[in-house]
Amino acid sequence: MEEASAVAPTKRTARDSSSAISGTALLDDDRAIAARTTPPKYLTHRTAGLLLLGYGISRVLTTVLLALAYLLSSSQHWSVAHFDGGPGFLGFLHSWDGEYYRRVATDGYPTRLPHDESGAVQKNAWAFLPLYPFIVRAVMVTGLDFSSAGMLVSIVFGGAAVFALHRVLRRFGETTALWGALFFCFGPLSYILQVTYAESVFLFLMFAALAALIERRYMLVTLFGVAAAFAHPGAVALAAALVLQSAIRLWNREPFPIRERVRAGIALAALSVAGFAWPIIAWIVTGRGDSYFESELAWWRDYLGNVHFLPFTPWFIFASHYWGVIGILVVLAVVGGFVWWLTRRSTRVLGVDLLGYTASYSAYLFAVFLPQQSLLRMLLPLSPLRGHPALSRTPTRRRVTLAVCVALQPVGILLFWVIWPP
Repeated sequence: MEEASAVAPTKRTARDSSSAISGTALLDDDRAIAARTTPPKYLTHRTAGLLLLGYGISRVLTTVLLALAYLLSSSQHWSVAHFDGGPGFLGFLHSWDGEYYRRVATDGYPTRLPHDESGAVQKNAWAFLPLYPFIVRAVMVTGLDFSSAGMLVSIVFGGAAVFALHRVLRRFGETTALWGALFFCFGPLSYILQVTYAESVFLFLMFAALAALIERRYMLVTLFGVAAAFAHPGAVALAAALVLQSAIRLWNREPFPIRERVRAGIALAALSVAGFAWPIIAWIVTGRGDSYFESELAWWRDYLGNVHFLPFTPWFIFASHYWGVIGILVVLAVVGGFVWWLTRRSTRVLGVDLLGYTASYSAYLFAVFLPQQSLLRMLLPLSPLRGHPALSRTPTRRRVTLAVCVALQPVGILLFWVIWPP
């Protein structure tokens, strides 16, 4: 009866309304979800088959679209087309960051940073974390070249990411979880799951860590989260999400045994250390303390010239550089809009854990990332939001959402692979 009452509509007091994002309110939403649906412990053969089929069809579609983009841009000699991964279709698929991953896989990291004539650090491999290229190098032992091995690794881990995402979303019911995973398969930037980028590995690890966090399996959070920290920047957001989850559990006096607290503490410590380990490693190898940050800033100079990094300033610096005071006001409006969205009743249906993860990763992006065209790719770890029940509540909504995803794929490939780096 207690769980059922969490689902039934009740008259809310003024005090309840003023604390829309309170831990108690979020916990009530979690209980309501649990009351509506209790997913089976194991994935059914039917669901697994549908996920594999959906992912396979999406890879065929994306391959066709990528091939058409390559053929058209090459045969028509488009002046706007820029890709530097080498000749042929495989070279086209390991352009942009893929070329740096190839250098890491074949040559490792430089012990000395490259500089231009003014002494500024130039673009180099230290801006790219090692897990993906090292996995690709292991596969290259079979005789495959980097392009083939890199695509194979990306496709395999992309499929694993689909299953991990489905695990995250199963708390909303099998239908919602299935469609949320399919929206991810066919998303506008889903081509990134088969090019030589680290996103497939990173997304699998992040979704697996998030699923473990939701299920309170903190040793698995440690395992997947630490690995993610060496795949791509952003895994430190898992530490913040863990802090939020633990704080809300304590605030609401939710059962939190000593054993779980110890494991959560171990996970937090490990994630925090792993999240800041790469800059230290770069410092040790190159002998320069700012090696990693200066390597990252080499890409910023394309947009802003020489700047210094200070947390929570990149969005303001970028906006003011191009649009002045209006740009700063736009950034403030975006932040305000995000906070408003995060506190809405319809958003709270996502539950405390997913909301905490969303807030933590979004705060990370706002703190350290320059909001240029790669922002859309950096938002992919927020793909669990595609599992919002509102997107798949009716057959019409499912068809429309899927159609929009498919229709935007060629747009995504043209703008953020052929013309600009994603």
